[in-house]
Amino acid sequence: MTITQLYYVLAVAENQNFTKAAEKCFVTQPTLSMQIQKLEDQLDVLIFDRTKKPIELTDVGKKIVTQARNIVNESYRIQDIVDQQKGFIGGEFKLGIIPTIMPTLLPMFLNNFIKKHPKVKLKIEELTTEEIISRINDGHLDAAIAATPLEDENIKERVLYFEPFVGYIPKNHRLYNHKKIDVSELDIDDMLLLEDGHCFRDGVINLCKAFKNQTDDQFQLESGSIETLIKLSNEGLGMTLLPYLHTIDINEKEKENLHHFNEPSPAREVSLIYHKSELKMQIIEALQDVISGVIRGAIAFQNVKIISPLPK
Repeated sequence: MTITQLYYVLAVAENQNFTKAAEKCFVTQPTLSMQIQKLEDQLDVLIFDRTKKPIELTDVGKKIVTQARNIVNESYRIQDIVDQQKGFIGGEFKLGIIPTIMPTLLPMFLNNFIKKHPKVKLKIEELTTEEIISRINDGHLDAAIAATPLEDENIKERVLYFEPFVGYIPKNHRLYNHKKIDVSELDIDDMLLLEDGHCFRDGVINLCKAFKNQTDDQFQLESGSIETLIKLSNEGLGMTLLPYLHTIDINEKEKENLHHFNEPSPAREVSLIYHKSELKMQIIEALQDVISGVIRGAIAFQNVKIISPLPK
């Protein structure tokens, strides 16, 4: 049994197709098929049910894939040990970022990180929290930046910062003349929300439901982006809540609609998350160091109350 064979098994399990798996592994399809066949012969079991389209794992194959993933991940640790011993920070690093953090945080730290660690090849994807958790557990992401806590036993979290919520309230709204707003004044009925699937939406719902017995059925208007929520609010269609970093670059006219909360301000916890196997820790620590450095001056709020996503 070889690590290469296990790597091929994981590729087929992911792609459910021998040809696609071979392309991903940069080998010919006959080579990949032969190695998997040799492994099955050695173990005297079938890992894949080749009669199904697409190919499926057998029951024992599912157990083998789980263990194979652990073994392949542990094999990568050997290179990690060598890199850390040499003080080397480099190589490919796959990072996921949720949509409500990506457009504001990424421009703040990316240039600094590239200049400080030019040997790291960052591959960055915008993904939902659900996608991030799945990809970290499957070994397809090295780390991610997301709202926490996630309460996933396979994922570790390093808090980067606490980002307050800010009310964006148009002039025709009942709360516009309030110098500061209180959480108890929020009403889901006149709140513009992000579409389902965004954890920031869940935080807003959680915030409102803490004070009123309201259900999702009351939501009338939803959007896929925070920028669209601002435009809809400008049209007088309701108020919305913004993560603090989204308020920094809006124009002066729109800043008149910003209303901060009475302390403690509701906020979300933003963390750098990664698999408990702790691979590529030298790059994870480098990311944390750079992001913490640039964010320290941007968010001066201290007295906050973390709003966790709604329980599923």
